[in-house]
Amino acid sequence: MSAAARGGETYCGDPGAPGLRGPACARSAKAYTAHMRPRLPAPSRLLQAYGLSVSFWLITAVLVSSQVYRERLQEQLPAVYSDLLLLYAVRYLTVALLTPALFYGVMRWPLTGVSLRRIGLYVLGYPAFCLAFAVVRWLLLPPWMHETLSWGPRSFNTLLRLGYDTFADLFLLYLGILSAAHAYAYFARSKQQEVEGLEMRQSLVQSELQALRAQLHPHFLFNTLQGISTLIDTDPAVAKNLLFSLADLLRTVIKYKSADLVPFSDELSFLRAYLELEQIRFGRRLEVQWQVPADTESVLSPQLLLQPLVENALVHGIAPARQGGWLRIEAELRGERLRVVVSNSVAGTSEPGFGLGIPNVRQRLKYLYGDDAHLSFELDQRRAVARAALDVPAFAVAPGFAAPRVATSAAGA
Repeated sequence: MSAAARGGETYCGDPGAPGLRGPACARSAKAYTAHMRPRLPAPSRLLQAYGLSVSFWLITAVLVSSQVYRERLQEQLPAVYSDLLLLYAVRYLTVALLTPALFYGVMRWPLTGVSLRRIGLYVLGYPAFCLAFAVVRWLLLPPWMHETLSWGPRSFNTLLRLGYDTFADLFLLYLGILSAAHAYAYFARSKQQEVEGLEMRQSLVQSELQALRAQLHPHFLFNTLQGISTLIDTDPAVAKNLLFSLADLLRTVIKYKSADLVPFSDELSFLRAYLELEQIRFGRRLEVQWQVPADTESVLSPQLLLQPLVENALVHGIAPARQGGWLRIEAELRGERLRVVVSNSVAGTSEPGFGLGIPNVRQRLKYLYGDDAHLSFELDQRRAVARAALDVPAFAVAPGFAAPRVATSAAGA
């Protein structure tokens, strides 16, 4: 466990803290030990634990007293149900008051594997449990005298007798409580490990997504700057306007930070701003066609998902053609799915490129949606048309969702 995973605390042996030695290391080890130990339950959880314990054992008392009453009647022995009910109620109420303490002990010192120290601890815990039972039982009500079928006096001798008489009877109860506590401890630990595993996998997926975005940003920046560099000598004014437009786009990317899903309207706004920048570079060689209904803008889509597809179309489809080409962006809602198609013309001698854009998009879709999203790419050499089709779940934008808007530059004016 890293220091970051422990809330920023640094302990002895952490790679980032090689200077912890001697007293500092001892203090750090104590802090780590205290951090790993289970803490006392909160008052609300403590009350809940005692409530469940008392409820369970009082129901047990009613069942046992009813069974004993019927057995005594069948054997034609004297029996008063109210006395039997009170006797077993106070007996199991005493057990109920001790049960949460046993559960806490098991949660803190569970019996894992063959540990002689833990086994010895539980063996020595039985006399302590019997002593605590005798004291609590004696304090709640005087001992029941079977000879006279009445409640006896509360004295030190009756306390000793109570402890002696119940020492063997409590053994099965003690084992039963320990078994139930261990079963609960293993169940709680397995659930905790399952939650931690899910959180770890979620963190891993988030890290992978951030790595993919970090991979995409310099790729987008490099290609754009490379295009601007070709205009610095031939048309410095246009190159300057392109740099201003690029600065607006980069500010938008920074504002989004690590958001995975953004409103599709914002994704389209970013894409329009990017195409405005490219339109300055391509001039009349680039024709952009939009077929995006208004109802598609109210759903969520992955951030920077369309830009790599459009960039792939510009670099590998339109840029190699001297006469330029066309780019079409279509979107539609099909039930609870959003379908986006990016198609473009290609030069007759163009080769399909699978550099970074399309593989990056496919990986991000896999991490975000699993098998519930699809990206297909096809190249029709006969018609000289490339087509990338994207199909993702259409999640609605939550009410009050506010994402940063894309700032568009007037560079092309």
